[in-house]
Amino acid sequence: MDAYELITRNADEVVTEDEVRELANDPDGKRVYVGYEPSGVLHLGHLLTANKLIDCQNAGLEVVVLLADVHAYLNGKGTFEEIREIAERMRAQFLAYGLDEERTEFVYGSAYQLDEGYTLDVYELELSTTLNRAQRAMAEIQSGDTAKVSHVVYPLMQALDIEYLDVDLAVGGLDQRKVHMLAREGLPELGYDVRPAIHTPIIADLTTGDGKMSSSEGTTISMEDSTDELEAKVNSAFCPQTRDPEGDLENPVLELFEYHVFPRFETVTVERPDQYGGDVTYDSYESLATDLESGELHPADAKSTLAAHLDELIAPGRELLAEMNE
Repeated sequence: MDAYELITRNADEVVTEDEVRELANDPDGKRVYVGYEPSGVLHLGHLLTANKLIDCQNAGLEVVVLLADVHAYLNGKGTFEEIREIAERMRAQFLAYGLDEERTEFVYGSAYQLDEGYTLDVYELELSTTLNRAQRAMAEIQSGDTAKVSHVVYPLMQALDIEYLDVDLAVGGLDQRKVHMLAREGLPELGYDVRPAIHTPIIADLTTGDGKMSSSEGTTISMEDSTDELEAKVNSAFCPQTRDPEGDLENPVLELFEYHVFPRFETVTVERPDQYGGDVTYDSYESLATDLESGELHPADAKSTLAAHLDELIAPGRELLAEMNE
């Protein structure tokens, strides 16, 4: 797999392909970033973009992780003291999950977002951005149902982060698309370069296959989950053997294999008694998905295999949290 394929695999959208291909052709010294609100224990939503950062590191890019403490404060996630304590825990969890410490820079937003130059640029974007445009950019990621003034400033700051972190590529979930489009429109007005962006998919709700997996409703998997808790969640997951003919529902079990397991394991072995076909090893997501949908692979066997592999991925973070809590 070449650098471009590695950087873009499993992406839902690449903006633009030509810009990212140029980056992949000369990755030396180039930087990619994701920003995370320090608001709790890492869960599969965080780890999906972390997988993309690991891909980018393997393709030769340097990684910047923004621990967005000011953003979290604006989104009502606690006091600065509480947020920064969580941020340090998240930093340790990302490294435990597999980011290369020597090639990963962790930056607090407050390290530069309170400086005069940044603040004046925020004001400039406020002058050139309509209220509706800012609200649309923030709608999918704000906390609570009532929009506040801080919520419309939030996406303007995200746009400026791309410039002030001196990065060459922005990565985020598909819910960040409007923010990245705002950045591509707004940064040139301030004399700054446009950067490409990669958007990762949103995993469907674990129990229904509808909507998106939500940590707020307790339907996601986090580094805090024990092996038993993880197995229980996966075993209760929605996993139809046939595709929804209307295309409204997804199979979250297959999505977790595609976006979390196969990017981190070269092969996946399903262990089964001989009477049920014996062990079978898959070297690609497509072959596993085909067997599940054809009936060659039973959903129960797929789920037990998924749980075992996810447990292996999050175990280092779980152990780290246990040590930090002692």
